[in-house]
Formats: sequence, C-alpha cells, structure tokens
Amino acid sequence: MTQAEIKLCSLLLHEHFGEIVEKIGTQLLRAGGQALRGIAGGTGLLLDQVKKALCVLIQHNLATFRPRRGGVEYEAQCGRILRILRYPRYIYTAKTLYGDTGELIVEELLLNGQLTMSAVVRKVADRLTETMEDGKTMDYADVSSTFVRLVDTHFVQRCPLVPEGPQSPEVPPPPAPTLLSSDKDMYTVPRLSLVGKGKRRRSCEEEDGEPRAKKQKQEGESSEHFRDQAIVSAVANRMDQTSSEIVRTMLRMSEVTTSSGAPYTQPLSSNEIFRSLPAGYNIVKQVLDQYLALLADDPLEFVGKSGDSGGGMYTVNLHKALVSLATATLESVVEERFGSRCARIFRLLLRKKHLEQKQVEDFAMIPAKEAKEMLYKMLSESFVSLQEIPKTPDHAPSRTFYLYTVNVPAAARMLLHRCYKSVANLMERRQFETKENKRLLEKSQRVEAILASMQATGAEPAQLQEIEEMITAPERQQLETLKRNVNKIDASENQVDETIFVLESFIESTVKRP
Repeated sequence: MTQAEIKLCSLLLHEHFGEIVEKIGTQLLRAGGQALRGIAGGTGLLLDQVKKALCVLIQHNLATFRPRRGGVEYEAQCGRILRILRYPRYIYTAKTLYGDTGELIVEELLLNGQLTMSAVVRKVADRLTETMEDGKTMDYADVSSTFVRLVDTHFVQRCPLVPEGPQSPEVPPPPAPTLLSSDKDMYTVPRLSLVGKGKRRRSCEEEDGEPRAKKQKQEGESSEHFRDQAIVSAVANRMDQTSSEIVRTMLRMSEVTTSSGAPYTQPLSSNEIFRSLPAGYNIVKQVLDQYLALLADDPLEFVGKSGDSGGGMYTVNLHKALVSLATATLESVVEERFGSRCARIFRLLLRKKHLEQKQVEDFAMIPAKEAKEMLYKMLSESFVSLQEIPKTPDHAPSRTFYLYTVNVPAAARMLLHRCYKSVANLMERRQFETKENKRLLEKSQRVEAILASMQATGAEPAQLQEIEEMITAPERQQLETLKRNVNKIDASENQVDETIFVLESFIESTVKRP
C-alpha cells in the first residue's frame, strides 16, 4: 500500500465520516491489523470513541474483524475505502438500468452500508411518495420488485450471517463471531409480504424487519458493468455502432455465467447471438456473421472464434480488451504530457517490443538528438524502461546492448499511483475552496432557509425580494464562481476515477490470469 493510497483513503474517510473515523481508519491502514487497545493507544482517542468509529467502518464494509490470540483484531479495507470515489457512478448506473426506484435503493444502501430489505423498501417508497403529486403514493410491491431485480443481476447481495448452532454453557462463546456466506444464499431474496404504500411523513411505528437478511451494495457487478461499457465504447470508436451492439449483446448474455476474474466470456454461437440482438437492429443473419468475422479478424482481438458449431462459436476476450484499454490510456497520457512525437516512439516500442536507440531513430524517422532527448524524458518518468544485454560477463558499456521497451504493467502501476495523488490533490483543492468561502456559504444557506419558510407561509413578492437582496451582487458573483470551480473539480474527480478503474481492472486481470 503506497502513501498516496493511504492519503486518499484518509481524505475520503474524513469527508464522509468525520475526523474520528478518519483517525481510526488511517491508523489501521498504516499499522495493519490491530486490537482495540492498540488502536486506542495509537490514536490517543477514548475507548468508547474507538468502538463507535469501528462500528461505523464495519457497518459500511470498510473494515473487517477476526478472532486472534484470545481477542479480536480489526483491519481496514483500503480497496473498499477507495471505492467511495465510485459511489456516484454506482448510483447513476442503477438509475440508467432500473429507473428512479433502483437509484434510490442503491443510494440508501450506500448511505447506510447494510440494511434489511424491509427497511430499504419502506425508506424508498416514502422518498418516492414525497416527490409525487398529492393523492398519489408508491406501492411497496413496486419497490420490492425492483429490489429483487437488483439482487437477481448481482448488483445487491446478502450480508454474511452468524452461523446458527446450539450454545452449550460449558463452552464459552468466541470473542468474535465468524461470519459465513455461501454463493447459494448470497443472492437469495427473503420471502416478505410487504403490503402498504409510501407515507409522506415518517411514522414512529417500529419496523418489523428480517434481522438476518441484511443487504449490502455489491461492487463486483457494478465494476463488471463499467468494464463492459468501456469495451463497448472502444469497439464503437474503432468500428461502428452495430459492432458495439453485437459485443454488448454478447456481454449481456454471458454476464451471469462468466465469473468476475475470467479472462474471457463463455462461448456463444452465432445463432444464439442473432436471437438475442435488440429488436431495433434489423440485420439479417448473413450480415451478423460478416460482423462477427470482422471482429474476430481485428488485430485488437476483442472477439475471438473458438469453434464452428452453431454457425460459429465466439467469445469476448476480456483480458485482451483490458490490455488494449490500458495501453490506449498510457498512449493518451504520453501524448498529452510529451507531445505527438513521443507518442509515436511509445507506440513504436509497444509494437516492436525491444529497440536500440538507433533503431528508434530510424523507425520513427526522428533526428538522433530529438529521439535521444524524448527517450530519456520518458525513461525518467518511468513510461519506458531500459534493458541491458551484455555480450561479455564484465558488463562493459562498449560491449552491451541497451534496449528500450515498454513494461505495460509497471507503467500502469506508476500511472495509477499518480492518479491517486491527483484525486487527493483535487479533494484538498475543493476543501480549500469551500473553507475560504465558508462565511459566504453559511450566509447563502441562511437566506435560502428564510426564503423557503416565507414562501411556505405565503409571503408577498416584495418581502421575498428584500430577503434576496441580503446577498449583494459581488457576493452572488463569488458564489457563482465557487459553484463553477467545485463543479469542475467534481467532474475532474470522476474523469480521473474512470482512468483509475481501467488501470485497476487491467492490473487485476494480469494478476488473476492463469
């Protein structure tokens, strides 16, 4: 774990959960697994504060616990904390696929970490009812059906359970329960008879939920959806919309049958793909076969042919697709940082694998002095690496070949580290902008609250205008500038996170590849 990752995790915890949780999380990230007393000693916080902070982290799946040496050891999950960056994309994806109901279900689960299904259904139905016209309400059954669809497509999963068993008085209970989760129960929806409609006001009645059927947001399926979207977009850019729709259909057909770490999807026959194409694409079978042949012959090898039965068996090569996406990202960064000539050298090294400096000059058709300067620049930034091949055992420079090459996994890790630093810098900048204008923001919020209360009581337009004039023209302009800057920073964070996702997926695929 790098310092950039720890810093980014610390900023994310502070922004979403406050100072105490951030201290506990950072201590666990730096020191590794620790017992309760060790955490309290390392942070200087009260034992009660440490317990409450750990409860928050465990509730949001950001920390784990396990019995160890007669006590309990707590450990922070760096990867899960970094996923907080992706929460807006999770919510937007749920809205795109399942509408407003799906969006609110995912939002509630992300806000609360873990919730029972009945609690989620009631909260979402109440929130949707609040936005409807008077006299209209949201039925619990409609929210439940969307919830079941989210579970069926593995966007939401069941939390691990405490195993049930007879407890004998002679045997003392363990210091911490061992949570169990099986693949069979992970996506099983409890049978609930939720009858009712959303309320416009929160009722104070107790909710009789199902205590052992808590649900949490499943990030794996969302990540696979983002990966599929990136692959489809790459195919559309390289070929055309019809090709991308064919690849999208193949990915959709194999999304449940293909495991998360698989290098390629399950083979699909041409006939199966033809039957599963969306209704809007009126292409004949012969044209589909031509498109599949073109995709299979493409040098990037996003689609591969694995057999001839059923009109031809085809798979999507997920590993090669991620390699191509990561390589394209590296090429783009090299071009932006060093210019088009450096990008030409970089692409040349990717294609030829190993080249001497003289060969680079000849193939790239760039003068010796400029080529040397560009190579050294990329070498110093770790985009290019140098490999020495000695002719003799003494490694004398005059009898050694010096070959330039691109180590894609190493370059991807270096770029990922820089992306983490970039997001941390963006977050710090946003905090600085907000802190600098804190007084003005508080004044704006007070004015908006007064306006809202006066509008509710039916105040006259003259009175409302008088309240609005409490914020002067220069202050209003300053607020607009602040809003514009914060929006730019948020958009930049999302763009950097897209790059982080591509690089992380590529690195994971290289590690898991058999």
